[in-house]
Amino acid sequence: MDLLHGNVRKLYLKYLAAAFGSALISSIYGIVDMAMVGQYQGPSGTAALAVVAPVWNIIYSLGLLTGIGGSVLLGSAKGRGEKREMNQYFTAAFLLSVVLGLLSWLAVLFFEEPMLRLFGAEETLLPYAKAYLYPVKFGVPVFLFTQMLAAFLRNDDDPALATWAVIAGGVFNVFGDYFCIFTLDMGIMGAGLATMMGAAISALVMCTHFLKKKNTLRLVRPDRIAIRLRNITVTGFPTFFSDVAMGILTMLFNRQIVSFLGTDALSVYGVIVNISTIVQCCAYSVGQASQPIFSTNFGAGKGRRIRQTLRYALVTCGVFGLLWTALFWAIPNGFIHLFMKPTEAVLAIAPAILRKYGLSFILLPFNIFATYYFQSLLKTRSSMAVSVLRGMVLSGVLILVLPYVAGADSVWFAMPITELLTAVLVFRWMRKFTKELPECDTIKAT
Repeated sequence: MDLLHGNVRKLYLKYLAAAFGSALISSIYGIVDMAMVGQYQGPSGTAALAVVAPVWNIIYSLGLLTGIGGSVLLGSAKGRGEKREMNQYFTAAFLLSVVLGLLSWLAVLFFEEPMLRLFGAEETLLPYAKAYLYPVKFGVPVFLFTQMLAAFLRNDDDPALATWAVIAGGVFNVFGDYFCIFTLDMGIMGAGLATMMGAAISALVMCTHFLKKKNTLRLVRPDRIAIRLRNITVTGFPTFFSDVAMGILTMLFNRQIVSFLGTDALSVYGVIVNISTIVQCCAYSVGQASQPIFSTNFGAGKGRRIRQTLRYALVTCGVFGLLWTALFWAIPNGFIHLFMKPTEAVLAIAPAILRKYGLSFILLPFNIFATYYFQSLLKTRSSMAVSVLRGMVLSGVLILVLPYVAGADSVWFAMPITELLTAVLVFRWMRKFTKELPECDTIKAT
C-alpha cells in the first residue's frame, strides 16, 4: 500500500474497514460481558460492570498513549524515508509499554478495592466487581500491549492482521463468556476469565507480524531515549487523555448517580457506558484509518492528499454520529433488554435517560477524530487542549454542577453540552490548520 501515491479513497476505505473491524470487535469484550452478566445476575451485575469500566479505560488508554504516540512519529519518519528513525520510535514505544504495563499490573494487584470504591462501588456491588477482576489480574499488561501493537501494525502496512487478531480474541470471548458464565456457572467471574483469555489470543496473533517478510519493525539500540519518550508521550497524550477521561467521567457519573438517582439509574448508565464505548470505537476507527495517511503525507509535505482524506473522514464521522443518535431515540428499551433482565422500574426510567444522553453522539465522533487529525499534523498543543477541555474541564464541571443547579435528571445533559461547546472550538482550529497545508512544499512542524 503506497500511502504517498496510491488512490486516497481506496486507501482510506481499506484502512477504515480494518480499523473499524478492530475497534468494533474490541468493544465486544465489554458488550458481551455486560449482556451475559446482566442476563445471569440482573441489574446488579450490570451496575458492577459500570464500576469496573474505568479500570479498562485506564489500561487501554495507556496502550493508546504508546501506540498512537509512537506510530504517529513513525509514520512521519516513514514519509521522510528515515527507516532507522522509524525503529527508534518503535523501540522507545515498546520500552515505555513495558514500564506502564508493569505499573498498571501492580496497581490492580495491590490497590483493587480502593480503586473500585473510588469508581463508585458500594457494599452490594463490590463483591461482583472484585469477582470480575480476579482473573483479569493475572494478565493486565496484555490488554495494554494489544492496543500498542495494533497501532504499529497499521503503520507497518498490516492493518488486516490487527483486525483479524482482535476478531480471533473477540470470537473466543463470545463463546467463552457463555461457557464460563452459564455452562460452568461461574457468573461474573467467568466473564472476566473469558475476557482475559480473549485478549491473550489477540496479542499472540498480532505477534505473528514479526515473522513476516514485509515486517519493517525492529527493536534497535535506542539513542536519545529520554527525548524520544518525551515526544511519544506528548504526541500520544491527547488520545490517551480522551480515553482515560472516559474512565474518570464514568467514575464521576457513578458517584453522582448513586447520590442523586439510585442504583436503577446506575444500571441504565451501565448500558450507556457500553454503547458509548462502541460509538467511541467508531470514532477511533476513523482516526486510526486516517492517521497513517495523514502522518506519512505530512512528513512528505503532500497537503492535497491530506485534505482529500479529511473529507472522507468527516463524512464518516457524520454518518456514525447520526446513526447512533437515531438508534438511541428509536429503540431505547431495546438496548436495556439486550444488556439485562430489567425490572419495571428500570424500563420506566430508561427511555428518557438514553434519549437525553444520546444527543451527545451527534458530535462525539467529530470531536474524537479531531484529536487524531491534530496529532497527525503535529499540532500537539491543540490536540491536547481539545482532549482536556472535552474530557475533563467542561464535562467534569457539568457533571458535578448540573444536579445542584438544574435538578438530578439534568446530569444526563452534561455530555451533549460538552460535545457541542467542544465542536465549536474544534471546527475553528480544523479550518485554520487545513488552510495552512501546502500542496507539495515541505511542511514545517510546529
